[in-house]
Amino acid sequence: MVQVKVPTPLRKYTGGAGGVEAQGATVAALIDDLERRYPGLKERICDDSGQVRRFVNIFVNGEDIRFLKHLETPLKAGDELSIVPAIAGGR
Repeated sequence: MVQVKVPTPLRKYTGGAGGVEAQGATVAALIDDLERRYPGLKERICDDSGQVRRFVNIFVNGEDIRFLKHLETPLKAGDELSIVPAIAGGR
């Protein structure tokens, strides 16, 4: 199992939980598993083409998947995946 850190805006899909477990050999497979367990979560993370939305960052063990293998980044038991919405604003 992979530990998944869920940001506050998405916790309504996880029953309020800030951390959940999911499984998958890749980030894409894990997101599909999250969708099975927590319906509606995937569409908040991925766009209609199945790619990670521009304003969502995903990290595996602290590494941004954009600098790894994107959705094909491999996962193993004990890994930690963080979903981090991008924050914009200011002047």
